[in-house]
Amino acid sequence: MPDGHARVRAGSSTKLDTSLPHEARVYDYWLGGKDNYPADRALGDTVAMHIPGIREMARANRAFLGRAVRHLAREAGIDQFLDIGTGLPTAGNTHEVAQGIDPAARVVYVDNDPLVLAHARALTASTPQGRIAYLDADLRDPGAILDAPALADTFDPDRPIAILLVAVMMFFRDSDDPYGVVGRLLDAAPSGSYLVLTHFTGDFGARPMARATAAAEQAGIAFQPRSRAETESFFAGTELVEPGIVPADAWRPDTDAAPAAARSAWYWAGVGRKP
Repeated sequence: MPDGHARVRAGSSTKLDTSLPHEARVYDYWLGGKDNYPADRALGDTVAMHIPGIREMARANRAFLGRAVRHLAREAGIDQFLDIGTGLPTAGNTHEVAQGIDPAARVVYVDNDPLVLAHARALTASTPQGRIAYLDADLRDPGAILDAPALADTFDPDRPIAILLVAVMMFFRDSDDPYGVVGRLLDAAPSGSYLVLTHFTGDFGARPMARATAAAEQAGIAFQPRSRAETESFFAGTELVEPGIVPADAWRPDTDAAPAAARSAWYWAGVGRKP
């Protein structure tokens, strides 16, 4: 694919149903995007009633993604990024950040929302030197991702990759084997690869988080916040990059943030390196 563009459909996304909320579109609403529908906005507003700072938290989570990608591209020499649970295109997409540092960087985006698929063209506008693919697949079937031709066509299998799971694993119940899913992805990655992960938590507000969780479940979205210890367990077998598992705002912030301000984002965040 010499032009650096690829659009791959390897999954089986359901037909777009705007009467039901979807995680990607609710998140888009919190970020101030326009690719959402009344059901998404209704759930987003309900969660915001229980957690008034949710919009700022979503922006903090998004900002962490940019800082993590910049760190890996600039300081760790990573030029291959597997971004799972991509969400709708917005400012500072993974390929824009990575290719802004290394024009030859390669990115595979993965999501299972039909609306994200419809916007895939915006996510596959690569530099001439780089390469980007979009994969329509569900993380609950990691084998479909790992075996997809998009990965073989886009990545060098002998070079490390960064696996990005930003605000994704909270939509997995324990019965979905979330740790096994992440472990399978890491097992398939070459030595020197990285895991970038954030996870919503009730550690800073158990009661409002419980109400927000109930609202999501009532709307048909599986939602399970996890503690710092539970979040750290996703990084089993990796070496955590400093400063370890911290609130999203506190992971290598661009400016000095007071500890109280850093805890304003109810996302645990971390980056781990596979030895």
